[in-house]
Amino acid sequence: MDVFVAAYPALVDAWQMILQPSVIGYLLLGVVMGLAIGIFPGLGGIAGLSLMLPFMFGLDPIYGLALMIGLVAVVPTSDTFASVLMGIPGSSASQATVLDGFPMAKKGLAARALSAAFASSLFGGIIGACFLTVFILVARPIVLEFKSPELLMVSVFGLSMVGILAGRVALKGIVAAGLGMLVATIGEGPFNGELRMSSYETPYLMDGFKLVIVGLGIFAVPEIIALLRKDKAISERNSLGAGWFDGIRDWWVNKWLSVRCSLIGVIVGVIPGLGGSVVDWIAYGHTVQTTKDKSKFGSGDVRGVIGPESSNNAKEGGGLVPTLLFGIPGSGSMAIFIGALSLLGSGELEVGQVMLKNNLNYTYSIVWLLALANVFGTILCIALSGQIARITNIRFALIAPFVFMIISFAAFQSGQNLMDLVALFGIGLLGIMMRRFDWSRPAFLIGFVLANPVENYANNATQIAGIRFNQSLDAGLSYVASPIVITLAVITVISIIVGLRQAKNILAEGQVESGGKRAPMIFLLGLMCFVGFALINTASIPDYAWVDAVFPVFVSSITLIGGMVILVQMMLKPENDVVFADRERSGEDTDMAFKLWPTLGWFAALLVMTSLLGYIIALGIFLLTFFRLRARLDWFRVFGFAGAGVFFMCFMASLLNRDFPPGLLQHLVNLPWPLR
Repeated sequence: MDVFVAAYPALVDAWQMILQPSVIGYLLLGVVMGLAIGIFPGLGGIAGLSLMLPFMFGLDPIYGLALMIGLVAVVPTSDTFASVLMGIPGSSASQATVLDGFPMAKKGLAARALSAAFASSLFGGIIGACFLTVFILVARPIVLEFKSPELLMVSVFGLSMVGILAGRVALKGIVAAGLGMLVATIGEGPFNGELRMSSYETPYLMDGFKLVIVGLGIFAVPEIIALLRKDKAISERNSLGAGWFDGIRDWWVNKWLSVRCSLIGVIVGVIPGLGGSVVDWIAYGHTVQTTKDKSKFGSGDVRGVIGPESSNNAKEGGGLVPTLLFGIPGSGSMAIFIGALSLLGSGELEVGQVMLKNNLNYTYSIVWLLALANVFGTILCIALSGQIARITNIRFALIAPFVFMIISFAAFQSGQNLMDLVALFGIGLLGIMMRRFDWSRPAFLIGFVLANPVENYANNATQIAGIRFNQSLDAGLSYVASPIVITLAVITVISIIVGLRQAKNILAEGQVESGGKRAPMIFLLGLMCFVGFALINTASIPDYAWVDAVFPVFVSSITLIGGMVILVQMMLKPENDVVFADRERSGEDTDMAFKLWPTLGWFAALLVMTSLLGYIIALGIFLLTFFRLRARLDWFRVFGFAGAGVFFMCFMASLLNRDFPPGLLQHLVNLPWPLR
């Protein structure tokens, strides 16, 4: 009761903040953006939040939170369209929905499947928000007692879970997380400012890579390229059929199944890195196991839609628990969310103890916004289902240039440097290869986000522990081996053991078939070369600045060992083993209408033209050429679409008072805006 009384003023203040009309407006805008992004298979919350990052600078914190929570909350609802209408998972958390949702659509019951899914998603989202409310009330006093050793152990637990539960080959997840951490160390060291994997001849690398570029490159670019290569519409289904009220009735009949699966989603969401990869399969398995008549599952049983959809929305509330309480991303989208918080206002919001102590009203605003966003998202999804079904019939070749145009503009705004676009292309290529060879991209991104706090916690804990041990042995041990640290260490060890047993059943990048040995081994050797370079580069750090070298040495050593073990496995195992997963050789990417490299060539050409002519001129040429040659449109629509794209970018730049990337032409000739 005392806990509730202490938090009561913050709870009231949170309601007062979010019930302002302007805040509701931002929330609705976020919901609409999440709805628009969710219908594209594979993009999801990570790409959406990454696109938002450049516009978060200095934005009022409550407005920024409303915008982001609106997007994050509705993506697990709107990605159901792709799963049901097309039979392709809208995201990793909607894979199981395909098993019964798509067969229902083929029977003319798409509307019934969608309404059952939306009702389940709404209920799951509200359950997640309620759990988050209670958990923060109970856990807040405990979390405020955490010091650097405890925070370090929580970070280690999060990283271990991300690595182990990142896919069928657990070591791949660990290496991917290590790779992300090493990429995050590029630039100046945090303690003495020594350069790591950069030099004064490469000033762009001195500041390190921006989160918006890494998020967009690792997730958005690979999915856009994959959809573009198919050269198809997102869906070929024109009618949703009848049965909207039947679907809602189905949910009510199976409400206790929805309750159980929502609780599963919350619990799974709390575990960092587990979330979207497995939550729907766990819920689907529970649904099948607890049903007497199992004969209809896989051929259109509505319970196979209700279970997974209840869990995948509830996991967002669970995922916010480690994110808000400890600063440990519960998922890839939460990793972006953490980075965005620091950009809001004057930077006063910081997840973890600081937020629970000084900004509890904002913490509860997130909870209430999450609940409201689920309500708004469900209403919009039902109201706009007919229109969305028609939008999904548009060829992706007509949409992809506009999406890539916005992504490149967002990437440039992060640093106002042409090299931002080069970095986006380079990291996008890495993301494409990781997707192809079944390396966990969420593990990479969470490793990238956690690198800085883990390095700081480790350094602080080491220095303070040294002082305590100098005082006495008991003082040192009480600091580094507190009951909380020991408990977290035991939980981490148990979780790793259990996780290793379950890893083989987790499809982090979807179902990826095995191919030949050559390509996966070449990619692994390329990763190991980078890790080896990172290790060797630490030798250039002077002895007096050894603190800046400790973290990259440790991470690169562990990552290199993991890579060597995978290499030995590749040498000993047959080519049909899961370690040789390759989409291009066997699986969904083998029947693509267009090859990978020619498709990438279009965007590489945009980059080269930008360096010569500037972004807006290059964009005009790119759109004209792409719509004529690649999309095969008549000249009237070519000029119409290209003009609309250029006009939209000029409007956005003018509205936000932003410039476009300049090229060689702009340095030689003084051109008027927007050509300069």
